[in-house]
Amino acid sequence: MKFIHLADLHIGKRVNAFPMLEDQRYILKQILTILREERPDGGVILAGDIYDKAIPSAEAVELFDEFLTQLAALRLRVFIIAGNHDSPERIAFGNRLMDRSGIYLSPVYDGHVKRITCPDSAASVTLSAANAVDLNAGTHSVESASTSAAASTCPPVDVYLLPFLKPANVRRFYPEETIESYTDAMRVAIAYMDIDPTHRNLLVTHQFVTGASRSDSEDISVGGSDNVDASVFAPFDYVALGHLHGPQQVRFQPTPEEDASDQDATPATSSTDRSESPASTVENTTVGPIIRYAGTPLKYSFSEARHHKSVTVVEIGEKKADGVVDVCISTRELRPLHDMREIRGSYEELTLRANYEGTATDDYIHATLTDEIEIPDAARHLQVIYPNLMKLDYDNARTRGQGSERLELEQLEEKSPLDLFSELFEKQNHKEMTEEQARYVQAQMEKIWEA
Repeated sequence: MKFIHLADLHIGKRVNAFPMLEDQRYILKQILTILREERPDGGVILAGDIYDKAIPSAEAVELFDEFLTQLAALRLRVFIIAGNHDSPERIAFGNRLMDRSGIYLSPVYDGHVKRITCPDSAASVTLSAANAVDLNAGTHSVESASTSAAASTCPPVDVYLLPFLKPANVRRFYPEETIESYTDAMRVAIAYMDIDPTHRNLLVTHQFVTGASRSDSEDISVGGSDNVDASVFAPFDYVALGHLHGPQQVRFQPTPEEDASDQDATPATSSTDRSESPASTVENTTVGPIIRYAGTPLKYSFSEARHHKSVTVVEIGEKKADGVVDVCISTRELRPLHDMREIRGSYEELTLRANYEGTATDDYIHATLTDEIEIPDAARHLQVIYPNLMKLDYDNARTRGQGSERLELEQLEEKSPLDLFSELFEKQNHKEMTEEQARYVQAQMEKIWEA
């Protein structure tokens, strides 16, 4: 069964004050072309952060509505969850009505997780170009898709829709459980899912899994307090993640208890290379799920300039006698309307026709000038050549002298909020906090974050 895994559309996002809506419209059309070519019989996964804001603009809602209409016209199942940027209530709106159209929206978490069972059959769905809806048109036509329903012996694929969760979201419904971290919250949420081990199981969720690589455009919790250990995903065959912007896979490491119960079990081969090739393919033939971030379809910060943006194609094979499910991953490259890239040199070098002629000067540009003396009104002059100049920096003796300040900031970001508070407490009171005080401070921090 084939699925297309997408995530982090961030519709309505602005990057360095530049609106990205037309770039998003362009890339969504490209995704629709890929869907017609790939013909995913399982469906399309949108793993959270549909919008960039909890209250999206009218234009953002309209664009997503048009995209969703296109997907429905293609007779595809669509699985959608809320991410940390989304309002879970807004994403959940109308979910029971949408189910009838094969559009499955994650409800607001209430201690239970929505499960959709997808029977496997030899049915082949013909996706006609006539089913498509022009994103610029106000009307559409839908043709009946032809199917051939020869039954398969493969067990169904159960798709679980788990929106972005914080520990308090889960603690509210399971107060008897010990939930002190994001890992605890995910472990408890999964434990109450009533997963059928005879089925093939796919989880769609939106969290930061320990070991994955982050980008500057993501919401980062100081000290990594939102980390989720990959071992909690052991019951699944494929975990479709959203949240991180670089396409990557996270290594699954069984817990010691799992190792003891199956000495032959080995973790799945995986990669956390954010700049993986858009043509990469991975096949899982070992015990443990493939855990993957699809990444954003567009670059949303210059820390992503070297990313290869893509659509993830997931093919879930048969379930073998030993319980292993073959999962094959491939990717389809996405080409943006405007790429995002960095250029560097003196003002004279960057404005020399021989250096920029024949290049995509309308790309989104981060220019770094190496001149020792700052050029008056440099940004305005550069924009004559590079109209989408987003950012201008200098790299010279003066700015290099500020490097130690940046290093100190990076070291601070590696510390947890509790560590930072503990240092402040010790500096002001000339003694360390007690364990009871530390527990109290941690509890208060969680209350503030949840609010």
